[in-house]
Amino acid sequence: MADEEIKTAEPGTEGSDLDQNELAHSIIEALLDHTRVVSDLIALMAQALDQDTTRALTLTPQWQAYLESRRRMETTREEVERFVVALKENKPQMNADLHGLDSDRPDL
Repeated sequence: MADEEIKTAEPGTEGSDLDQNELAHSIIEALLDHTRVVSDLIALMAQALDQDTTRALTLTPQWQAYLESRRRMETTREEVERFVVALKENKPQMNADLHGLDSDRPDL
C-alpha cells in the first residue's frame, strides 16, 4: 500500500479505517516474519556450536527468555490470523477497538 493512499483518505471514513487496518496488518506481518528469520538464524548458529557450548548457552536466562518469546510469538501469529479474518469481514467492532487503541496510545 502506498503512503499516498493513506494520506489522501478522509479521516473517519470507512476507507481510512481499512487503510489503517491494512497498514497495521502489514507492520505486524513484517515483525512476525522478521522474528521467524531471526529464529532460523539462531537455530543455524546453534548448530555450528560444539555440544558443551550449546549446553552452556541453553542454561542462561537469555535463552529461557528467547524460548518464552518464541512461545508468545506463536500465539501472536494466531491472533494476527484472526485479525486478518476480522479485517476481511470488515467488522465494525474491530474498527472501534482499533480507534480505542489509538486514544490509549498517543504515540501511535
